[in-house]
Amino acid sequence: MNEQYISDSRRALLKAGAVCTSAALLAPLMLSQSAHAAPASSASTANSPLLSRRRTLGKGTAALEVSAIGLGMMGMNYHRGSSPDFNNIAALTSHAVEQGVTFFDTAETYGPFTNETLTGKALTPFKGKVRIATKFGFDHIKGNLSSRPELIRSVCEQSLKRLDIEVIDLFYQHRFDQNVPIEDVAGTVKDLIREGKVRHFGLCEVSAATIRKAHTVLPVTAIQSEYHLMWREPEQEVIPVCEELGIGFVPYSPVNRGFLGGAINEYTRFDSGNDNRNILPRFTPEAIRANTVIVEVLNRFGRARGVTTAQLALAWLLAKKPWIVPIPGTTKLAHLDENLRAADLILSATEVREIESELAKIKIVGDRYPASEQSRVGH
Repeated sequence: MNEQYISDSRRALLKAGAVCTSAALLAPLMLSQSAHAAPASSASTANSPLLSRRRTLGKGTAALEVSAIGLGMMGMNYHRGSSPDFNNIAALTSHAVEQGVTFFDTAETYGPFTNETLTGKALTPFKGKVRIATKFGFDHIKGNLSSRPELIRSVCEQSLKRLDIEVIDLFYQHRFDQNVPIEDVAGTVKDLIREGKVRHFGLCEVSAATIRKAHTVLPVTAIQSEYHLMWREPEQEVIPVCEELGIGFVPYSPVNRGFLGGAINEYTRFDSGNDNRNILPRFTPEAIRANTVIVEVLNRFGRARGVTTAQLALAWLLAKKPWIVPIPGTTKLAHLDENLRAADLILSATEVREIESELAKIKIVGDRYPASEQSRVGH
């Protein structure tokens, strides 16, 4: 059996088993009655959930309204194994828009460059209906980090062409450049906003101090960082400063690169030549074997409600703050629909604490990045 078949079969089994268990017991095993799936819209069907909920990133002039769940485009052709052909990508992207997704995330460095091109092509039929975020921060000629003002401008122009749009809705600094003051970075994006080439400014994987400095020059709309049930470091300083300043938060890898979906085990291999999980410490066979207990805990919480572990992971994020917008990525239509249904799962504060309490008893094995990558974040 191939990995896709195993993944799809496992999820179908989980859903079927969960519904049967719930009906038989007529009461949740671990979740209280306050957690519930909201009634589906009349426009929805059993196979096509309608995402009607919206959230706002930032405030005032920096406010950007988007769907409660976005779609990360990176994995369509970069760092996530074999890529589907463009027709399949276009069909999945079109389905996402039709079901209510308005927020799409890409970056020039994904490829590099190719992900922006396919994102722009896939979203061409939906111009004016969606919001596209992309990023700067790398000098691909020299092969290093760089946020020099002239490079930011160059990246902006090239991204506009590849995406085939007139203005970038959200322009993030992808990684902090220690050689360029963040005030200069913010000032350059501020100029691009005045020129009508960018609408909003964002930062990725930066410290609270850097956020404050940037925000004094140009109101920041969103911070994008890894954040999920296995990586909660942003709660220490970054999320509090976002709340204080009115900045939105966009978690990438909200299902921990697929791990919290439950289909990955110690025998899974990431050897396609296009999958960075083969270098991540948390995706070694030993780490996967040790951390699988986390998925088992989520299974116990979700089983009584007929929801999957991925849905529970996303619902947890949505319950944390009303200005958090996760951007799970997928190349599979079934997983896209699964993710979108998470917006209808409402977890109470009590249930959030119960989940966190159970997971706090587990020691997570493996760092999220190798040292060379980790050195690039959190400045």
